[in-house]
Amino acid sequence: MFHSRLLPGFRRIILIVFVCFLWISRSQLSAQTPEPPPTPQDAHAKTDSTAASTPAQTTSPNEEVSSHDTPTTFKVRVNLVLVRAVVRDRQGKIVSNLKKEDFQLYDNRKLQTISSFSVETPDKRTASAVASGEPSSSSGDVGGAKAVVLPQRFVSMVFDDVHLSMSDAVFVRDSATRFFGALAASDRVSLNTTSGQLTQDFTDDHDKLAKALLGIVPHSLTNQNFHDCPDESYYQADLIVNRSDDQALAVATEEALQCAFNGDTTMTAAARTVAQSAAYRALAQGDNETEYAYRHLEEVVRRLANMPGQRVLVLVSPGFLSTTLQSEASEMVDRATRANVVINAIDARGLYAPDVGGDIANPPRDTFRTAGYKTTYRVAAQLAQEDVLAQLADGTGGKFFHNRNDVDEAMREAGAAPEISYLLGFSPQNLKIDGRFHTLKVALTGKEKLDIQARHGYFAPKTLNDPAEATKQEIQEALFSQEEIRDLPVELQTQFFKKDEAQARLAVLTHLDVRNIRFRKLQGRNNDQLTIVTGIFDENGNFVAGLSKIVDMNLLDTTYARLSRSGFTVKTSFDVKPGTYLVRLVVRDAVGAQMAARNGAVVIPN
Repeated sequence: MFHSRLLPGFRRIILIVFVCFLWISRSQLSAQTPEPPPTPQDAHAKTDSTAASTPAQTTSPNEEVSSHDTPTTFKVRVNLVLVRAVVRDRQGKIVSNLKKEDFQLYDNRKLQTISSFSVETPDKRTASAVASGEPSSSSGDVGGAKAVVLPQRFVSMVFDDVHLSMSDAVFVRDSATRFFGALAASDRVSLNTTSGQLTQDFTDDHDKLAKALLGIVPHSLTNQNFHDCPDESYYQADLIVNRSDDQALAVATEEALQCAFNGDTTMTAAARTVAQSAAYRALAQGDNETEYAYRHLEEVVRRLANMPGQRVLVLVSPGFLSTTLQSEASEMVDRATRANVVINAIDARGLYAPDVGGDIANPPRDTFRTAGYKTTYRVAAQLAQEDVLAQLADGTGGKFFHNRNDVDEAMREAGAAPEISYLLGFSPQNLKIDGRFHTLKVALTGKEKLDIQARHGYFAPKTLNDPAEATKQEIQEALFSQEEIRDLPVELQTQFFKKDEAQARLAVLTHLDVRNIRFRKLQGRNNDQLTIVTGIFDENGNFVAGLSKIVDMNLLDTTYARLSRSGFTVKTSFDVKPGTYLVRLVVRDAVGAQMAARNGAVVIPN
């Protein structure tokens, strides 16, 4: 009886102890098990004016979705090569009724399949830009309702003030002022000079551009009023030093004999030495001016390469001689082609006849024995000056405008968007990753002879051993463009809230549909990695901030089925000042090497 009465109470004690033991064991177990990862909507990054870079976070094998901000190296992807073509008839008028089947495109003389085709006009590009800005609304703020005209074309006008004469400078300044009236709302223009004395950054403010034009005056690196003894031109010096032209040396020797030795023929040998020394000086001065002009052109091309849209360089120059620096022009063409920059060249001399008498303000001091030869050299030099302009334009798919007085019309054709252009795209087959140049040719199937203006080639991707350099180049190529790519279904939205009058938080929302993302099965899960690159540009196309975000997906089948119905959203945030911004979004997956690119806009009011 005693044991019978105690048994129920004893059982209760045992049960309580057992429950406590289970509770303690569960607590210890939960402490070792990670909490469910935050959803992609909670991913958040704060950036400044440079791309953020944080160490990669450790991811548990049981996590299904995780994200972290980090630089990344993309896979080499067979890129879509885009070729913009402008077609004109024999009278120079735009041909506007062509279709995809009217074009043929050759890569290294092999006919390619044109996979994408579109007809573009300035109005269409502007309308597209405004439309892309309309959905970029803020959370209830009236600023998001404002239509935004995004910058689409970036035109760098480069005036060769190192070689310009004062009369040419006045002529082209007047023509450029009238050219500004032909610009579209989505065009941004910068002004630069080869001397580096004038730099006006990209803007759509025509008054600011017109004011900057007043600073375009000749800035020769040599004293034009100084006459050496003998007075040898850059062209004649090149003949003597680089081409071993005996006649050119004899002419210089005769001139030295007269100006240095009063015609004493016994001093002919000494005069020859003086002539050779003068040739080396003139050649060094001319090479220095040419090299100086090339260096500043390189800076403009480098600046253009970082602009998110079509890139055009308009070089306004009387031309110049290359002599032994011919490789510089070839390298300039390669550099512009890599950056997808078209160079249009305008001969600043307009419609001209060779100036046989030289500069009237500083006439040459030729003797009756040398005047005929010097006139020949002067005319030959003036004709040869335009060769480098033709080479730069033709090599980049641009156009050379020369021997015409309507320079303002030439500027309009060279800098303003054509009325109609055709955008052709193809994916190179069996493309070797060797960095080699591929020639491109656009032809028409019809028999009518039309003038086609298009790029002449592209460079294949190059395998890089340095992952950091590969990352930099891949991100730049994807980010600094406005071409929309739709391999992946991606939607872009923006939100913002103002912290105060001077600061705002801009959120870029990337919504992804996982149904068209290629996954691979790994340990029973659906595995892939997304790289999401977001760039913020101001209303003139200047880079403000950017961030690269990695999203690792290791989805169970049930999670994959749920996300296939709803998709998911990744949020990236930036601290910016009030203003108008272009948002560029690039998404790339690791398994399928597919890409998406979107443009958006947002207006944050003051």
